[in-house]
Amino acid sequence: MLDIPLIISIAFIGTTVLTFWLFWKSSRFCKPVLWVSIVWLMLHGILAFSGFYQNLEARPPRITLTLGPSILFIVLLFSFEKGRSWIGQLNLKWLTLLHIIRVPVELILYALFVQKVIPELMTFTGRNWDILAGITAPLVYYFGYVQGTLGRKFILFWNVLCLSLLLNIVVNALLSTPLPFQQFAFEQPNRALFYFPFIWLPAYVVPVVLLSHVIVIYRTMKTP
Repeated sequence: MLDIPLIISIAFIGTTVLTFWLFWKSSRFCKPVLWVSIVWLMLHGILAFSGFYQNLEARPPRITLTLGPSILFIVLLFSFEKGRSWIGQLNLKWLTLLHIIRVPVELILYALFVQKVIPELMTFTGRNWDILAGITAPLVYYFGYVQGTLGRKFILFWNVLCLSLLLNIVVNALLSTPLPFQQFAFEQPNRALFYFPFIWLPAYVVPVVLLSHVIVIYRTMKTP
C-alpha cells in the first residue's frame, strides 16, 4: 500500500463509484453494464492489492492489462451490429454529465503529487488540463441537452477537444511511469497507479470517459 492519507484513497473509491453509477445510468441501468463493471473493478482491485502491478520487471509491462483490453473492447463494440445497436440506446445527456468526475479526479491527482507518488506534469499545475472538461461538462449538459441551445457542431467540437485533453494526460502518465519507455519525471515518477485503488484510473475510469466521448462523437456525427 502507498504511504498516503487514507482520505485520498477513500475519495478516489468514491469517484470511481460515481463514474460507474453515471455510466450505468446512461445505459438505462443495463444489467450487463452492472455485472461487467463489478467483475472488472474487482479483478483489477484484487490484482493491485496483491502487488501484481508493482512488478516492474515483467514483460510486457503489466500496466498494459488495464487500458489495453478496454481499448480492444471499444473497438469490438463498434465493429458489430449488436454493439452499435446498444450504443444507439445510451442516453447522451448522462454520458455528457459523466465528465464531471474529471474534477475530483484532478483534485485527487494533485493530492497524490503533493504526496510525491505522481509527477506534477500529471496535475493541472503541470501538463494536465483535463479539469476543464469536468468544469464545462455541466454547462454542455444543460445548454446542449436540457435547453437545447447549443448546436450539434458545438457539442461535437467540445467532445473532440475534451477527448484530446484525455489523450494528452494518458500519454504523459504512461511516459512518466518507471518502465522502459519512461521519458519524463525521473525524479518523481508515476507510481500511484500501480496500487489499489488508483489502478482503477487506467483500468476503469479512463476507459469509461474515453468510451463516453467516442459514443457521443459517433452519434452526433450520424445526426443529420
